[in-house]
Amino acid sequence: MNKNKLKTTRRNRRRAGIRKRVIGMPDQPRLTVFRSNNHIYAQVIDDMAQSTIASASTRDKGVSISGGAGNVNAARAVGKAIAERARSAGVSKVVFDRGGFLYHGRVRALAEGAREGGLEF
Repeated sequence: MNKNKLKTTRRNRRRAGIRKRVIGMPDQPRLTVFRSNNHIYAQVIDDMAQSTIASASTRDKGVSISGGAGNVNAARAVGKAIAERARSAGVSKVVFDRGGFLYHGRVRALAEGAREGGLEF
């Protein structure tokens, strides 16, 4: 098994364990994060209705990014954008789903940006 496939398999195992415990309800939906090499994506999801309430990424036109799209500053900007969009949809409290990624770097910056934007978790 090559190194990339092994890393993906391990992340998917961690992700499955997290998803057993973290469930998005209508009053407190799930803020989920996906991190690729070049971009970061965030969604606020109601698992009971199986619908996405709000989403933001470094690929969106409305997210202002200084520097590159794959850095901590861009992740913080996406966190602020997702918080603004979720609050406009009537969501103020969420549960955080880190998607199997370690809570540091860009994932942590996105979470801190969302807290600065007014989301509680």
